[in-house]
Amino acid sequence: MSKTMEPDLHEPSAGIPSPSSQKEWKHPSDHWMRGFILDNRASLGTLGVFIVMMAVFMIANPTVFTTWYLYRSVLTTLPVALFVVVPLVFVVTCGEIDLSFPATMGFASWVFALVVQAGYDPFLGIVAALITGMLLGFLVGSLVVYGGLSSLIATLGMNFLLRGLIQIINEGKSMALTGLSDSWAYTIFSSQLLGIPVQVFWAIAFVVLSAMLYNRHRFGAQVRVVGDNPDSAQQMGIDVKRVRVKVFVFVGIGAAIAGTFSVMINFTWWPTAGDGYLLPVLASVFVGGTPTWGGIGTVVGGAIGAVTVSFIQTGVVAAGLSGFYVQFFNGLIIILSLLGHKWNQARYR
Repeated sequence: MSKTMEPDLHEPSAGIPSPSSQKEWKHPSDHWMRGFILDNRASLGTLGVFIVMMAVFMIANPTVFTTWYLYRSVLTTLPVALFVVVPLVFVVTCGEIDLSFPATMGFASWVFALVVQAGYDPFLGIVAALITGMLLGFLVGSLVVYGGLSSLIATLGMNFLLRGLIQIINEGKSMALTGLSDSWAYTIFSSQLLGIPVQVFWAIAFVVLSAMLYNRHRFGAQVRVVGDNPDSAQQMGIDVKRVRVKVFVFVGIGAAIAGTFSVMINFTWWPTAGDGYLLPVLASVFVGGTPTWGGIGTVVGGAIGAVTVSFIQTGVVAAGLSGFYVQFFNGLIIILSLLGHKWNQARYR
C-alpha cells in the first residue's frame, strides 16, 4: 500500500464529526423553566385552582370583585391563618398532625390579653404569648414523642383540655382591649399602610422565612428525611425525637403569633379564639399540595391554599349565593384540588 493510501491517524476522518464539534445533548428537564415547573408543580397547581376559582367569581359578580374593599377585608384576617398553616406544613411533612393549635391560639392570646389588661406594654404581652406558645408546643410534642402517643389523639385531647381550662377560668367572659389602638404595637403590627393591612407584610415575611427554612436550611432537610424514613434518618445521625418535638414547638409559636394578631385586629379577646380555624387551616395545608404521609410538602403551596380557602366564603356570598353553599364549595374545591395534585404530582408511595 502506498503512503498516500494510508489513513492519517492524527487527523479526524473525513465525514466523521469530532466529539468537540457535536452539540452537547441535554435532557428536556435540564431547561431552567421545565425544572422550575417540576420542582414547584404542587404550588403551581394550587395557584391554577385559585386563578380559576377567582375567574368564576369575577364572572359571577364583576362589580364586587373589581373593588378593593373586598380584597382588603379578606387580607385583614388572612394573615392569622397563614401564621398557622405554614408551621403545620412542617408537622405534616414530619409525618405527624397537630389538632391542638386552635386552643394554643386561644391560650396564648389570653396570656397576651391578661398582660395588656394589667396595664403592661403590649410588646411584653407579645413576648409572654410567644413563650406560652413555645411551652404548649413543647408539651404537646413531648406527649407525642416521649409519651409515645398518637399525634392525632394526643393533640385532639390537648385541644379539648386547653379550651376547657380557658372556659373554666373565664366562665365564657371576653376581654375588651380598646387601649390597643393607641399603642406602638398596634401601629407596627395591625394598622394600615397605603390602604393595605400591615399584618399582610408580616405574614409574607413569615412565609418567605419559613420557605427558606424548609427548602434551604438543615432543619427543613431533617424534617423531610424524618418524615420519609425515620429509621434511615436515625442512621444518618439525625436526632429524630428532637426534630419531631421542634416541629410542634414551631406550631406553638405560629399559633401564638396568630392569636396575638387576632386580638389586635378585633381589640377583643374571646374565649373561643381560634376555634373557627381548625378545618380551614387543615384544608389549606392539603389543598396546597402537602400529602398526609410525610416526607414531602410545600410551604408556598400551603400559603396559596390558605388564600384559596379564605376567598371561598367571601366569593360564594359575593357571587349572589346564600351562605348555605359555603360548605358545599369548600368541599368541592378541596376534592378537586386533591385530585389535581394526584394527577399532577410524581408517583407517590
